[in-house]
Amino acid sequence: MSERKPYPSDLTDEQWALIASLLPKNTGRGRKPTHSRREMMNALLYLVRTGCAWRMLPHDLPPWEAVYAFWRRLLARGVLVKINDALRIQVRLAEDREAEPSVVIVDSQSVQTAEKRGRLGLIDINNARGASARLP
Repeated sequence: MSERKPYPSDLTDEQWALIASLLPKNTGRGRKPTHSRREMMNALLYLVRTGCAWRMLPHDLPPWEAVYAFWRRLLARGVLVKINDALRIQVRLAEDREAEPSVVIVDSQSVQTAEKRGRLGLIDINNARGASARLP
């Protein structure tokens, strides 16, 4: 953990323990990461919680370019889906339910639109322009 004051959106130690193993490990190839994976996740959670723009990340979090690149890698590798699946399973097990749902309910609703159809729904732009030009 860094020396900064934590944000309400930061991961707790317990939350970090749940997802740390799901994040890609450093391969040892290339440059050593400047920011920890936990700080990168904290920055992503700050973005999600506050709804701020990438470039408006606070200065005590990793730079937005680094966080954005981290997010793109997670997205490309399907890590975010794996995290969501793992957390869903944890929640279901904590509620004494089976890990995977056995039934899915899909609900749909038809909504009538107020579209006009046929000739009445069209606007004749040429006549509209001519009409406004002919006004006294």
